[in-house]
Amino acid sequence: MSEPHPSPQCLPIPGKICVSIGVEDTDEALRLLRAAGDHADLVEIRLDLLADPDPAIFVEVAATPLLFTCRPRWEGGFFDGDEDSRVELLRASAQLGAAYVDIELRAPTQSRDRVAEAVGQNHARLILSWHDFNATPERVILEELVRRMHGQGAQVGKIVTTANTRRDMTRVLGLQDVAGELDFPLVSFCMGEIGMFSRVATLLLGGYMSYCSPEGAAVTASGQIESGVLREMINRFSRQGERHENQR
Repeated sequence: MSEPHPSPQCLPIPGKICVSIGVEDTDEALRLLRAAGDHADLVEIRLDLLADPDPAIFVEVAATPLLFTCRPRWEGGFFDGDEDSRVELLRASAQLGAAYVDIELRAPTQSRDRVAEAVGQNHARLILSWHDFNATPERVILEELVRRMHGQGAQVGKIVTTANTRRDMTRVLGLQDVAGELDFPLVSFCMGEIGMFSRVATLLLGGYMSYCSPEGAAVTASGQIESGVLREMINRFSRQGERHENQR
């Protein structure tokens, strides 16, 4: 499945916009998936929020690349089942044609290895993720997380913290420098009201991806921006950049 290309009237922004769908009802999730295409480079399906999680249903109808996540409660998600069942959902997602599969850096080594195996066998991309829903650690800790993700074979790293001050936000956005040195695609931004701007800024500073909510639907994390708003903001920056290029 090919990924959408930027509008030709705008300078391309390297980062991707991911619309995150987290609802209980499968029919509603499918409706949101179909509606997300205009604004999304890819769509995240939060299996942990679905009453009846079945990745096959979404792969069958998707016109946009899919990312599957099944976040356990110990990482701020809603999955209450056993770890083997969770891993099998993620493995099945890769086997069915997911473009990306997310598993936590904190997950047991065996879980990460089993998901990585399925991802590698099916030409998907593995995201290793790490979240802090209360605060933002010091820079040295964050940098070590980036290096661990890179060293453990992730194709994409994801570090999302909660910003309680503007300095928290700048620390997380600054991780793109470390990722650049490693030539490692990294998602890095902050949750919360203070961190909201980082969801836009990360795409302008080299971040691999930013997450947003579907139009008119519930957010899956604090501070998410609606997809149409985020797309329009990025397009405005892109058009402004084009004007400056033309004036040189």
